[in-house]
Amino acid sequence: MTNNFLTTIKSLKLIEGCKAAQLYALSSVGATASTSGSGDAGGSSRPQPPPPPKAISMRSGSLYYPHAAPSTSGAFVPEPHLPCGLPVADALEPALDACLRPVDHVAALAASYRRVSAATAEGGEDDLCDAYLEQHALFQSMGDARLLRRALRAARVHAGDPHRRAVLAAWLRYERREDELDPAPPPLAPCTDTTPLLECPRAAVFAGVSAGVDPVCPCRRPPPSAASAASSFSDDETNDLWFIIGEEEVACERSSIASLSKPLNTLLYGGFAEAQRDRIDFSRDGITPRGMRAVAAYSRHGRVNDFPPDTISQLLAFANRFCCDGLKAACDGELAAMVRGADDAHSLIDVGLEEASHLLVASCLQAFLRELPCSLTNPDVSRLLCSPEGRERLDAAGNASFALYYFLSQVAMEQDAKSNTTVMLLERMSECAERPWQRQLALHQLGCVMLGRGEFEDAQEWFEAAVAEGHVYSLAGEARAKYKRGHKYAAYKLMSSVVGEYDEPAGWMYQERSLYCVGKEKLADLSSATELDPTMTFPYKYRACAMLEEDKAASAIEEIGKVIGFKMATDCLELRAWFYLALEEYELAVQDVRAVLTLEPGYMMFHGRMHGEQLIELLRGQLQQWDMADCWMQLYDRWSAVDDIGSLAVVQQMLSREPGNSSLRFRQSLLLLRLNCQKAAMRSLRYARNSSLHEHERLVYEGWILYDSGHRDEALAKAEQSISLQRSFEAFFLKAYALGDSSMDTESSLSVVQLLEHANSCASDNLRKGQAYNNMGSIYVDCDMLDEAAECYGIALNIKHTRAHQGLARVHYLKNRKQAAFDEMTKLVRIATNSASAYEKRSEYGERDAAKTDLNTATILDPTRTYPYRYRAAVLMDENKEEEAIAELSGAIAFKPDLQLLHLRAAFFESMGDGASTLRDCEAALCLDPTHGDTLELYSKASKRPEPES
Repeated sequence: MTNNFLTTIKSLKLIEGCKAAQLYALSSVGATASTSGSGDAGGSSRPQPPPPPKAISMRSGSLYYPHAAPSTSGAFVPEPHLPCGLPVADALEPALDACLRPVDHVAALAASYRRVSAATAEGGEDDLCDAYLEQHALFQSMGDARLLRRALRAARVHAGDPHRRAVLAAWLRYERREDELDPAPPPLAPCTDTTPLLECPRAAVFAGVSAGVDPVCPCRRPPPSAASAASSFSDDETNDLWFIIGEEEVACERSSIASLSKPLNTLLYGGFAEAQRDRIDFSRDGITPRGMRAVAAYSRHGRVNDFPPDTISQLLAFANRFCCDGLKAACDGELAAMVRGADDAHSLIDVGLEEASHLLVASCLQAFLRELPCSLTNPDVSRLLCSPEGRERLDAAGNASFALYYFLSQVAMEQDAKSNTTVMLLERMSECAERPWQRQLALHQLGCVMLGRGEFEDAQEWFEAAVAEGHVYSLAGEARAKYKRGHKYAAYKLMSSVVGEYDEPAGWMYQERSLYCVGKEKLADLSSATELDPTMTFPYKYRACAMLEEDKAASAIEEIGKVIGFKMATDCLELRAWFYLALEEYELAVQDVRAVLTLEPGYMMFHGRMHGEQLIELLRGQLQQWDMADCWMQLYDRWSAVDDIGSLAVVQQMLSREPGNSSLRFRQSLLLLRLNCQKAAMRSLRYARNSSLHEHERLVYEGWILYDSGHRDEALAKAEQSISLQRSFEAFFLKAYALGDSSMDTESSLSVVQLLEHANSCASDNLRKGQAYNNMGSIYVDCDMLDEAAECYGIALNIKHTRAHQGLARVHYLKNRKQAAFDEMTKLVRIATNSASAYEKRSEYGERDAAKTDLNTATILDPTRTYPYRYRAAVLMDENKEEEAIAELSGAIAFKPDLQLLHLRAAFFESMGDGASTLRDCEAALCLDPTHGDTLELYSKASKRPEPES
């Protein structure tokens, strides 16, 4: 082969290593685990645990073992260290994914990319908006917040009418609600400097362009001057027609009134008797003298903004009655502009619905959407949004769409997937579904909700309907519903047919079939499921519980630890804590419980029977008691040992003593970011900001919130403002990071080093100072100042910033001391024994066999890291083992359709002359990132290649 793929992969990895030097331990948003809490991010108070239960029944056959001693009355009494018994493996059940889950993700992504391309070529904005919404639905199963937001933004950009723009702008705002400094601004308040234009409520309803994005936010557009407003008025008014309403006469100009619409022109100039009269009785036409005077004024001047809402409502009714399109549009727009919040929306929504006013209803609807989820608890709003009659009324006003009910149903499912509100919204969603993917999604989600409600017959019917629309994953739901109805063999037979139907079955197929078999067959299916998709947690949980039942507690802990090593899932942490309790390892059990509470402060342990804080209190007598000084020492030791979960637990314990300590909250956010728990990290950062007692500290935390939400310049301004009030480590650190987050020349880079030196000159602890020295070393490496970099890394290591071994290894490598680099990384590996990242980094400095061993270990520890797969595939390709190379990549792509993996496989296919597979993988990769230059180049090359003759 002419291309050395291994060399290419390694060079790319080294480039990534250089670029990865960061000043702040900030993980990418990425595919985050389900770690978000449900508490209010706007406050700093911690949820209080519920009072202890008076008694805990320990019945056999429940979700727990009756692991307790019998009392004198014959009832089981829980052992003190196992207040809820032990978990039972056969009682575990994985949740169904309530989203689209194609059997072949790559083919689905490629097809989605082609639909977007076709809609772009045809110029149909509605089709393009729908195509991006479909991408959003596909990305749901991947769990990547960046992809989901990008698809929503693209759909908003191409929304062609005010209704869709309002819905999608509100959806974007809802997804970003925890990023705002003010967590609860008025629903339709004017935009701030940090409000994205795509989320502007006025830009959604009053866009200056028919489709796309108005380049000027209406909130920042200057109002018309008084002179220009007055210029349209004329002092010369001719009255030659009077309308009689009751006992009053309203003077008008016949030609002006006639110009409002064809019906009025025919009435006043046609063959009707009114054409010959100068006085016409309008007493029975439903308009007041005041309203008719407003009609007369509009007919002369073309303006309605001088009238109060009730008068404009009369004008709107008059416009509908006499088909005055211009007057209706003016009234519609003026009333829509008057909607500034939910109160205005409540008072005007009925007018808009009765008169089918598109903009007014869109504006009112937007006000309700921006108060989600609270607005769904309002009976009037809920009736309008959830009922069939409400959907019909919205549809008559042009404000019912699949996008609306897609958004509403997602919010309702987050709040309570079993509620009647959720069911009704999903039913409306199915009624609005026009395209196959829309019907699949709505029907499948209805099945999932009904299954959760225990309505198994209805669930089965919805799942069957989804299957009929082509959604294969709904077969898992159909089997689950059959099993719940007592038809276990039918469920097993159904899933066996699914497994046998595909040459390359997906991991979820084996997982689902395992639910309906026992013994070795069950374990074999779970093993196949893990082999095909190692990111699914249920197989680990079941095997761990089965091991515990066989009195293999240590093996159970090791098994569940495999998934915790790469996914911070609260249910897995809870299960491990349970196992530690069984071993009476109380310190380790409480450590995991504290980690759970950090991720979800309101988490209920033991299948909802006990709050985590309550369990900690129950075990207090078994724990070593630490004061704050002890906690700081423990934090220092665990941070140095690269024990992120242990560090997280110590910080949570410290916060239980000092819940208002903003500095601890900030450190908590750093740890959560390191563990890739973005949502929980942002919540902690907001707590830090809200509990800060000093202005200069609050400005720093606001700066990080702004930076994390994409506002770099505003974050930099906050840092400088904080420094002007008081020099502090965190303010200089923030400024250095904000400045360093761009391509810089050597002079600019050294100015960032100077800022970090200023930071270290301020009061702080060695945990943060070590991070600063580590970052200084990274900058020196980028500037090719290797001696200075080594010095900084050495200082960091002297104060036990263990991760500096990685930077020092890089310095050794750049000085052509490859063995020294390998030895340096070995020091880190010995400390961070379960760090996949450490093994992966060490592989860069070892010989090929050692590198392969390290990368195999990295894959075992974290199967979601893509570099090991790419390296192994490149080695196989260089050895002319093409099929094995493709299989290596395909195994990872099956559960993680990653851009780099898809691009590399496309390149392999291209080198093998497989044009169709090359195009498919390129299209799937471009669906994930339409701007990826290497893939675009490869796609263009493959597209131009002539098809082979048949």
